[in-house]
Amino acid sequence: MTSAADQEFSPKILGPIPPFGILTPGRILFGRGEAAKAPGLIRAFGPRGVVVQGADPARAAWLVGALGPGVLALPCAGEPTLMDLVAALAQARPHRPDWVVAIGGGAALDLGKALAGLIPASGDPLDHLEVVGKGLPLTAAPLPFIALPTTAGTGAEATKNAVIGLPEHGRKVSLRDDRMVARLAIVDPALTDGCPRGVTLASGLDAVTQVIEPYVSCKATPYTDALTRPAIGPGLSALLRLMAGEDPAARDDLAWVSLCGGLALANGGLGAVHGLAGVIGGMTGAAHGAICGALLGPVLEANRAATSGAARIRLEEVCRTVAETLGTTTSAAPGALQAWARGAGLPGLAALGVAPDRHGEIVAAAKTASSMQGNPVVLDDAALRGVLERA
Repeated sequence: MTSAADQEFSPKILGPIPPFGILTPGRILFGRGEAAKAPGLIRAFGPRGVVVQGADPARAAWLVGALGPGVLALPCAGEPTLMDLVAALAQARPHRPDWVVAIGGGAALDLGKALAGLIPASGDPLDHLEVVGKGLPLTAAPLPFIALPTTAGTGAEATKNAVIGLPEHGRKVSLRDDRMVARLAIVDPALTDGCPRGVTLASGLDAVTQVIEPYVSCKATPYTDALTRPAIGPGLSALLRLMAGEDPAARDDLAWVSLCGGLALANGGLGAVHGLAGVIGGMTGAAHGAICGALLGPVLEANRAATSGAARIRLEEVCRTVAETLGTTTSAAPGALQAWARGAGLPGLAALGVAPDRHGEIVAAAKTASSMQGNPVVLDDAALRGVLERA
């Protein structure tokens, strides 16, 4: 059913379309049952490989068993740190794999992607990490990377970067290379069935954020618009349904929205939610999706107050869609979204370990984050502090 917001949305070409590129996985399979094709497709890359699995190895046991001999299974219990990456490399390199598979949430996908990039490379991982490292290009082509997400949130199956934490620096940074994008991404919503409620909420809010931010981004393109604008309402609606109970159709919708967000952020950028979230995650170790969920409403409110022109129109469209889904007014939508998330069990930033006396430090670091460059307007220090206080 077409909503009033969709009916009112009628994009017009105001001038020549600026140049843009499209980076995607080599092949994407989407749909229930598609994961069954994984073993045969993976073995086509060679007989030996590494399987990175998430915090619950039982969710990956079927794949490890189906791939048979020649598989080294490595755990990823949480969002990967540099120490985790170095330890995994020490096990994976002597195995001499032909490929790397990651099956799990965004953390497992990030670790798998980083291993695929660094196993063939010489030198130290810090040579290639951004911000705290040298940010040098990879010295060799990455191994084929295959992604099977078991949560609907980060869209990491469609991106070219792996996020690695450096707790001693209080930062999360990326290892980034166009060649790191997955050769094969299998998005089977059945793999997300039964995901714990708290994980579903946090990762789902990340998925919704990642179709909102690229849509309002100053780096948006016709390609990212085509992915993001139609996904905002269905993504939020699916999340509301999942908070009421297990719903396979909602799982399907949210998995699609997550994939759309990954494709969009890889080609159009993000915004202030992720600019702040990367810094906060590095400082606190809190779950990325929970941080994004806490920030989304306050950032929408701050952006809406600070923008004008075409950017303001896009933000109004987003807020109207949120309002229709939550049953409120457009102007009240950012606050209503935050209130709904808190009511569903999402913690605020203070509960996630963000002390008020660190707000200034967070703002200063976030202003240099790459994600912040996509925000539709430059938010000053006072606005960013206000976001942190409200979140």
